[in-house]
Amino acid sequence: MKKTLLVVTSLCLFLNFYAQNKKLAEECFQKADYKCAEEQYLKLAEKEQIQKFQSEYYNYLGTAQRRLGKTTQAFKSYDSALKANPMSISVYVNLSSLYSQKGNKVKALEYVEKGLKVNPETADLYLTRSKIYDNQGKKDLAIKDLNQILTFAPDNIFAKTGLANLKKNSGDLDGALKDYNQLLAEKPESLLYNGRSDVYFKMKKYKEALADANKAISIDPKFAQSYVSKAMILMDTSKLKEACENLDKAVALGYEKAILSDSYAKCVKK
Repeated sequence: MKKTLLVVTSLCLFLNFYAQNKKLAEECFQKADYKCAEEQYLKLAEKEQIQKFQSEYYNYLGTAQRRLGKTTQAFKSYDSALKANPMSISVYVNLSSLYSQKGNKVKALEYVEKGLKVNPETADLYLTRSKIYDNQGKKDLAIKDLNQILTFAPDNIFAKTGLANLKKNSGDLDGALKDYNQLLAEKPESLLYNGRSDVYFKMKKYKEALADANKAISIDPKFAQSYVSKAMILMDTSKLKEACENLDKAVALGYEKAILSDSYAKCVKK
């Protein structure tokens, strides 16, 4: 009886300790303390015996490393996540996105295809592929993927903004502005104000662009992209110090610094 009680007590202590580690990892991630998140998720992943949970921890570990600029380690963590659970759609999303970001479009498209076989109604995979097609000049295929999202998720704001951005990228700024105005009339969200800000920016309407970027930030102060948009506007209007401060804010909120290397090169080093 005493032996059984001891085993139960030990198990309870272990589970409590494990739960505390998981909570700490989640808190670190939410606070954008990615170094702390990396350390905690690595411990959880190495100790976890249930493959589904182990995959989840490796996936978060990869994302933390990605935010820290540790691309090689991020790829390894995502690969470990996929080995632990080949049916994890979020891992396919992360791998396709990271490969695309690093310029390996072939591998990115490969993981999009694999992911869609697991779940053909995964909006993030279509969004990634649409961006790749757009960069490759395959506008028809890019539009097709975005419209495909709307067949199973008619309110998907990213698909709708994606269609507006395709007009923007092809030089139809008036068409893109019209789309954003309509979307904002329906749902005034941070993402939409940020998108319209970029349209105004390309039109060289800096006053309107800055107003929209600030509006996006006021709605969602943790939306990192809005700080990047604001920084680009400020750089173009010769407000370098303030621009660099906004880049720092974006990075602090999780935006990958490596993507901003060209912009940071313009910042005065202290």
